[in-house]
Amino acid sequence: MSIRIVFMGSPDFALPTLSTLAKSNHVVGVVTQPDRASGRGRELKSPPVKTLALELNIPIMQPEKLRMPEPMEQLRAWAPDLIVVTAFGQILKKDVLDLPRYGCINLHASLLPRWRGAAPINAAILAGDEETGVTIMKMDVGLDTGPMFAKKSIRLNPDDTTGSALGALSTLGADLLNQTLPDIISGKLKAEPQPEEGVTYAPMLKKEDGLLDFTHSAIELERRVRAMNPWPGAWFEWNGNPLKVARASVVSGEKSLASGSKFTVEGRPAVMSADGALILDEVQPAGRKSMSGKSFLAGARGW
Repeated sequence: MSIRIVFMGSPDFALPTLSTLAKSNHVVGVVTQPDRASGRGRELKSPPVKTLALELNIPIMQPEKLRMPEPMEQLRAWAPDLIVVTAFGQILKKDVLDLPRYGCINLHASLLPRWRGAAPINAAILAGDEETGVTIMKMDVGLDTGPMFAKKSIRLNPDDTTGSALGALSTLGADLLNQTLPDIISGKLKAEPQPEEGVTYAPMLKKEDGLLDFTHSAIELERRVRAMNPWPGAWFEWNGNPLKVARASVVSGEKSLASGSKFTVEGRPAVMSADGALILDEVQPAGRKSMSGKSFLAGARGW
């Protein structure tokens, strides 16, 4: 069955899904976020989905707000039978949800109803979850509350960052959508309501969420380092400037120094937490490139 699909997505996570849809379906349009100023030069940067859509010669729309009259007019002109959403970055209103005859489906990077919201992988790593996954759901007016068509899970490794987990989940989700979409369209696969128990929320991250508070446990801090990688990045203030921490490890044991005290462990920088040492395996001082903790110590006077 040939159907008209509009795809909505923005970051790298959405790329495998768009690529998969474009190979086997008629994608009539792509909706993505506007270009944003980025980096020190504040040059405009396009969302990754826009770049791929241009390569695939798919028409693009980049509305600040999809609910405005002009974007809605374009969406109606595309006349989609189905809208597929993957990390788009805007909440869809009822008039959008009701537009396609097969509705709107969303590929969400968690095992719903756990971690509804904008930052599910970050939240899963912060919480110490042993597994995560993807869910394909039919969208409704709530925040990730719609009935579910399918789920698939993977284990979270002890060294997984948000970046590495999202990379694995983006491929997993695209494959699952490719497998289930024909049965969703034919009606063979029915969506089931989400259970009422086990609901948790993962709010949108802010830059300050990366701040390391050394009154917390070393395990919590190490999880935060992984959860905030690549964005917003874990950091704390040292010598009046932010020191980013890209990788860290834990040495548990008797607490002999005050929380926040800085020292060395086997030639690596360390900071005392509430219950042990957080070893800084990879750091990035202000204005410099990322480096190993040992390399940092070679020039870190006063550590």
